[in-house]
Amino acid sequence: MTTPKTSGITLVTGGLSGIGAATVAAAVAKGQQVVVLDRAARPDTVLLAGAEVFPESVDISNENAITVACEKIESRHGQIHVLVNAAGMLGKMNAPSRLTMTDFDCGIAVDLRGTFIVCREVGSRMARRKTGAIVNVASVVGMVSAPVHAYAPAKAAVIHLTTTLAAEWGPSGVRVNCVSPGFTETPALAKGLAAGALDLDGMTRTAALRRLVKPTEVAAAIVWLLSSEASGVTGANLPVDAGYLAGVPWQAYGGLRTALD
Repeated sequence: MTTPKTSGITLVTGGLSGIGAATVAAAVAKGQQVVVLDRAARPDTVLLAGAEVFPESVDISNENAITVACEKIESRHGQIHVLVNAAGMLGKMNAPSRLTMTDFDCGIAVDLRGTFIVCREVGSRMARRKTGAIVNVASVVGMVSAPVHAYAPAKAAVIHLTTTLAAEWGPSGVRVNCVSPGFTETPALAKGLAAGALDLDGMTRTAALRRLVKPTEVAAAIVWLLSSEASGVTGANLPVDAGYLAGVPWQAYGGLRTALD
């Protein structure tokens, strides 16, 4: 599995933790020059050799901040040829009557608006240059029902946004795809388990592989979608969910069968 060797860089939003951090490591291992854009970034933040952190905290839902950050990144490091939108937030799992519009708007602003703003800024540059590849990180909860009334609709919209941008920029040589991770071993999931908001047994029992997803598994799918091996793939949504989507419907029939001896 190889990624195209270019004089440009790979930009990863949300690259300081979870799936974003795993993607940074995977891209660096493939020889890519990676720059990370993250709200938690500081001037002294250090990553793997081959990866640099933009030394300012950037809110991806802030249009002007993204424009300025991209201009600085390209002036310092070269053109952005590859983009991974991994920044996001889970938000609160409140019932609709208890979900404030402030919390709802915040979730939509980061998970949908932010993804669009970064795609628009970077993707438009790619389209003018007639080359580029983008992968957005959505979620399986964008494909099924879940009690996260901002996050789930936002991720469903990201999946659809991916297809519209793929059609928009395909004639200019830019590919746009997304991955939809299942329940993944990230700090956010660990927080949910610790708070009792998520049930580990329920998550693993319903997955065909009977386990959680590892961040490295999602990163491997992202790197493949960005590579020349996926040169004919655009507008696709690739679930990386340990078989969660396949296993959930079986609960109506008594659940998955036990493993064969």
